Amino acid sequence: MTNQPISSRPGFCGRTRREFLWETGAGFTGVALSGLLDEGFLNQQAVAADGTTRWQNPLRAKDPHFDPKATNVIFLYMYGGPSHIDTFDYKPRMKGMDGKTVDVKTFGRGGRKNKGRIVETRWNFKQHGQCGQWVSDLFPHFSTCVDDVAFLHSMTADSPIHGSAMLMMNSGKILSGSPCLGSWMNYGLGSVNENLPGFVVMLDPRGGPISGAKNWSAGYMPANYQATLVRAQGSPILNLKLPSGLNQSMQRRLLDTLRAYNEQHRVKRSDNSDLAARIASYELAYKMQTTAPEATDLSSETEATQKMYGLDRKESTPFGSQCLMARRLVERGVRFVQIYSGGNHNDANWDAHGDLKRNHDMHALETDKPITGLINDLKQRGLFEKTLVVWGGEFGRQPTAEYAKGTGRDHNSYGFTMWMAGGGIKGGTSVGKTDELGSRAVEDRLHVRNLHATVLQQMGLDPNRLSYFFNGLDRKLVGVEGAEPIHQII
Repeated sequence: MTNQPISSRPGFCGRTRREFLWETGAGFTGVALSGLLDEGFLNQQAVAADGTTRWQNPLRAKDPHFDPKATNVIFLYMYGGPSHIDTFDYKPRMKGMDGKTVDVKTFGRGGRKNKGRIVETRWNFKQHGQCGQWVSDLFPHFSTCVDDVAFLHSMTADSPIHGSAMLMMNSGKILSGSPCLGSWMNYGLGSVNENLPGFVVMLDPRGGPISGAKNWSAGYMPANYQATLVRAQGSPILNLKLPSGLNQSMQRRLLDTLRAYNEQHRVKRSDNSDLAARIASYELAYKMQTTAPEATDLSSETEATQKMYGLDRKESTPFGSQCLMARRLVERGVRFVQIYSGGNHNDANWDAHGDLKRNHDMHALETDKPITGLINDLKQRGLFEKTLVVWGGEFGRQPTAEYAKGTGRDHNSYGFTMWMAGGGIKGGTSVGKTDELGSRAVEDRLHVRNLHATVLQQMGLDPNRLSYFFNGLDRKLVGVEGAEPIHQII
């Protein structure tokens, strides 16, 4: 055996002890080492894109601008555009006018018109609660909750076309490429849990809405902030099940190897923030495999609770399951949950161009009891005061018929109704009015940006301060011009 020092032997190149452990035994000692080191140690080794700043998980919990009234949001999205004048915006003047032609300016899928044939509502309205809110027979269960709800009767949007109107309702812009409301929540507040996503979307089993993933996209923000799709039936999250032969212990070791690789090469890379972000995504996916199945398991709920959400009826089971799952998710710290009622096209959603009564009877039956169950369940569990519930579609519907025959109504972005409840919202209130026929907002006109500003405000974020720098501008959900929250309901 030679007495020559190791460092002077032929073929030897300088190695640190860490590199020596990494390369010994084909790298398996590095796997063992990474398994012994805690998560905090490995996180400290990763750096941002500048090569020096310590990397931080973009989904870490962040402080709000001020004390929030709400900590979670559940957005009940009625895809297709429910008719405000057949649900919550009572127009007694229309009584007896069915079939009469009137002068009324409308703008929808059928273009601009100056006259139209009145379609009288097919449902009776009654006043409910101490506030005396008018509600049609479409929502017998929800009518018992009106004292907890603030109705916005003068909503307006910039487009009467589904695709662009949905993008506006979700992202504040009629053009694609902007982050949606849930992504702004993820960006501004981060996630308070490490095992579940901060932003979840549940689609109607009949299919997704027009424009698809653009409605829950992170736009020009990093993909970390986009939604995770969760299903109420079957496997809740696709590709979450472990591959055959790969148990959680093996996956944990694989993940540790990736993190150790990132740590080893940090001095050689100036752009490894992307790798660190990918590893953070793998980490979340790993943790979700142990947490998501429990969070989405509705069988653990009592029979009484399931019945409260309408799971005892075939028609309301799909949407009821989603509402119940939404409660379970916000209970476990998921920041923003959006549920779609209606999917695909035509009568598969609230887009009542043909037979208005058949369309709205079907979708109201599917959603009335689940929505009521959600509100009551949140209240009895002490979650209502901190959970903001939003209801509405991308627009409303016109008072006149779209075609020469039939009861179908065209789109109406000039005036429609949405409502909000919980999360610091003043229940039993109403804001704004549409004209006598419901064709347009005429009092306290509200824009989608005002709705978004209210959601941000209740979550502790200043809507005119929260921004993301992109392409030379400080971009905001409420636009560069800004928007005020709806103070009357706060």
